Amino acid sequence: MARGDARAEALRANMGRRKAQAAARAEGPLPGLLADREIRALALDHGMIAPFEEAQKREGVISYGLSSYGYDARAAGEFKVFTNVDNALVDPKAFSTQSFVDRPGPICVIPPNSFALARTVEYFRVPEDVLVICLGKSTYARCGLIVNVTPLEPGWAGHVTLEISNTTPLPARVYANEGIAQFLFFRGSAPCAVSYAARAGKYMGQTGVTLPRL
Repeated sequence: MARGDARAEALRANMGRRKAQAAARAEGPLPGLLADREIRALALDHGMIAPFEEAQKREGVISYGLSSYGYDARAAGEFKVFTNVDNALVDPKAFSTQSFVDRPGPICVIPPNSFALARTVEYFRVPEDVLVICLGKSTYARCGLIVNVTPLEPGWAGHVTLEISNTTPLPARVYANEGIAQFLFFRGSAPCAVSYAARAGKYMGQTGVTLPRL
């Protein structure tokens, strides 16, 4: 095949792919990881994230706001730090509030090899065809601080409770109203048959730092 013919064939194939993608978009949203423009539309038009920062804020702070394929949420100034002062037993089926001490404020110091609970500034309302995964910020991860959050299920709404582990032998600081974790939004092939809201999940509509429920 001559070079010109090969180039023309490649152009036709590329045009065919674009037409197929346009046709798929016309039929409805494609499943997969949501891009910034889709996250923005869901946040502004459907209240998926509130308050919502349309651009990354990074000057003098740990970054937060909309990124290319996710959203960096902030920690609110509401912390519960784990303590064993009262020798309380940690039991997820009968959890004692004595296991934590409240530490509100702009900075939380987590003791060595301990952890704290916090919550996001943002309130999330997850669409029924979207699942949300949370990952910790690399700035904190490089300091030995690990953020753990289970997936936000389709139809769930509330402030996200964050578990922040200090894996180091030193006290560690966490800053309120700055970035704490990145959320990635995945659209499924179709809305789920039974959403978190429909089955009346126990953490539906939670506000503030929420302790384990049975």
